[in-house]
Amino acid sequence: MRLGTLIMEQLQLSRKMMKRTFLRGVVKVDGQVEYDEARNVDSQLHTIEVEGKILQTSEVYYLLNKPAGVVTANKDRAYDTVFDCLQKEDWRDDLCFVGRLDRNTEGLLLLISNGQLAYDLLQPGKKVSKVYEAYLKEPVEMEDIARFEQGIRFLDGTLCKPAKLTILPDSPHHVLLEIHEGKFHQVKKMFLAVGKKVERLRRISFGPLVLPTDLPSGAYRKLTLDELSRLKEYFR
Repeated sequence: MRLGTLIMEQLQLSRKMMKRTFLRGVVKVDGQVEYDEARNVDSQLHTIEVEGKILQTSEVYYLLNKPAGVVTANKDRAYDTVFDCLQKEDWRDDLCFVGRLDRNTEGLLLLISNGQLAYDLLQPGKKVSKVYEAYLKEPVEMEDIARFEQGIRFLDGTLCKPAKLTILPDSPHHVLLEIHEGKFHQVKKMFLAVGKKVERLRRISFGPLVLPTDLPSGAYRKLTLDELSRLKEYFR
């Protein structure tokens, strides 16, 4: 949550009074005077203090194991959305998803109320890693690994950043792909560019977060404090 917004809401200050509060040097985050009203804070990770008064945020962070057939959207006339996976008591109108997964792509998706964090996690400069598990119709060969390392060029000429392709030991049709960007249908288009068709796709990690092996498809849970702490570097 933006620090200035938190101060206005909890101390019932006007925008003008909030700005004056910062100028007086009485706003502290983790014991240090803070002058940036746009700073993103969460009381689970930061100690937020204004003239000795400790402020609390109420952000929520859900990790969803998105099932196939569900769309990453706020509303859809034809399909269930990722927000339909939530229990009624957990739904909030300020929740947003962090990045999209195609309708038939499964796996890790964050649903969070901290819109600033969602925005920052998707910025190209952050180079947040995303790892996908894919099952392909055609076998992957060693030369494909080199092509992905050099950067795949889509059929329309779009060039992707270098990516790490790993063939899993059980089958040449079963691979992991690590990318650091999020173009539209990127993973499927990358494989199509080398003559492979994706038959099943699942995101198994996003930045420092890993899809829990004990979280069933369609289920979700709150991030643990340890998981949230791993995202602290993306707060600004």
